[in-house]
Amino acid sequence: MTDPVLAGTDLRVTRRGTTILDGVSITVPPDAATLVQGPSGAGKSTLFNVLGLLEPPSSGRLEIDGRDASALSERQRAGLRRTTLGFVFQDFQLIGDLTARENASLPQEHAGDRDPEWLETLFERLGIDGLEDQYPATLSGGEKQRVAIARALANRPEIILADEPTGQLDPDTAESVLDLLFSMKASTETALVVISHDPQLAKRFDERLFIRDGTLVADAPDRRAAERSPETR
Repeated sequence: MTDPVLAGTDLRVTRRGTTILDGVSITVPPDAATLVQGPSGAGKSTLFNVLGLLEPPSSGRLEIDGRDASALSERQRAGLRRTTLGFVFQDFQLIGDLTARENASLPQEHAGDRDPEWLETLFERLGIDGLEDQYPATLSGGEKQRVAIARALANRPEIILADEPTGQLDPDTAESVLDLLFSMKASTETALVVISHDPQLAKRFDERLFIRDGTLVADAPDRRAAERSPETR
């Protein structure tokens, strides 16, 4: 059996006496597509931050690429983020005074390993070649998200983590971005973990997990009940 590239065991996050994640366990095999769904306030974004080494869990164990991230220093965690993880955010998080190419190359700059040919390949595959010198303010939402995907793949990560990657896009653009994510996943043999509240995404993934009140549950609850969930993100 192939070892997972990401494995979280009994992950818990508590803030000011409030439990945000309550014993979440998740396993992601190489080249898998995993969807984590849940209503606003369920703890999805906190789980994203923990899996992405952006926030340490209060307790539990997190292994990434066979390494116990819980035992690493912050500097080592940052290094593991750069080499193993790629991030796609709902609000794109592009830097306004950098061009599309400069935004996409940031992971390479931070790692000290420039590969302009790979960036050119990414821009071509994502259909944004010709926009390399444009600034974010001149790009559409779909173009910004494609630049964000190029940035996520810049260091050839083993895992892409995407937090509501279609949340700010119209349905047609959202479908196109998902097509691109899956196409790039297939061509780069990268595991894909998507955090989303959108129930329409489920059919495209190998595994679907549902989080409610900080806990993974067997299946999605009644939609109206989900909409009544309190905000705890």
